[in-house]
Amino acid sequence: MSNRLELLAPAKINLFLHVTGRRPNGYHELQSVFQLVDWCDRLCFSTIDRNTIIRHGGNPTIPPEKDLVVRAAQLLKSHTNYPYGVEIHLEKNIPIGAGLGGGSSDAATVLIALNQLWNLHLPKTELSELGLQLGADVPFFLFGHNAFVQGIGEQLECIDLPNQEFLIIFPGHSVSTQTVFQSEQLTRNHAPITIMDFLANTGVVGQFTNDLQPVACELCPEVNRALNWLAQTLPDATRRMSGSGSSVFAVLPESIKRYDLEQKMLNLPSGWVGRLVRGLKQNPAYNSVLSV
Repeated sequence: MSNRLELLAPAKINLFLHVTGRRPNGYHELQSVFQLVDWCDRLCFSTIDRNTIIRHGGNPTIPPEKDLVVRAAQLLKSHTNYPYGVEIHLEKNIPIGAGLGGGSSDAATVLIALNQLWNLHLPKTELSELGLQLGADVPFFLFGHNAFVQGIGEQLECIDLPNQEFLIIFPGHSVSTQTVFQSEQLTRNHAPITIMDFLANTGVVGQFTNDLQPVACELCPEVNRALNWLAQTLPDATRRMSGSGSSVFAVLPESIKRYDLEQKMLNLPSGWVGRLVRGLKQNPAYNSVLSV
């Protein structure tokens, strides 16, 4: 078996996000549809015969003990008593603090890769239990498919989504997820829906919203500014914030003139990042591992 592996870690967007309640422990009950997209970080792994985890790249301001990539590797190593280590090179492409799940995707990709490289043979269910210790979104990326998500993010049901393209805008500012969920203005009693309700209404229109969006717009005016930019640029498109922000996205109509849109993206405000992406059917990390 090879001692090197290179995997892509995809971003996700929330096609909607409803807050349906709050548990006694303070965690919020959610419903959402998570859509994988082809905006990816790249992780390269090399096994080493030393008992250590080495990380290169990523955000240099994050200490190793708080870095999800390192924490995921250490968690798996501790869980299995694996005696050796790994060297990880992270090429960070997904913006940090953007509501696109980049950190969670990286953590899941570490678990997938090291389960393979270290020849551990842990089932996906066991990896997901470990992933939940790292963050609520990590089990989704281990699940590997687009999903109708409930609970605090741990209840996942595979969903078949149409082939779509999206324009994602990251307005250069992050929104504190904790502050959003603690806001008194947050709607916490959205009536639950079923997966069939979502599919019957083509997913991103009509009654489906992101309950976190109004709060995030109050906390970070750049979110509202980005939504307004999308409204002016793509007036006929469905527009929404992803996760707790600050990224926003538009579902591209089939009639879109891509060249004109790309020209407009050249004039985004300073500090903003725009990306045209396609929806994915499944996590590319699993395809790579299965083909090894």
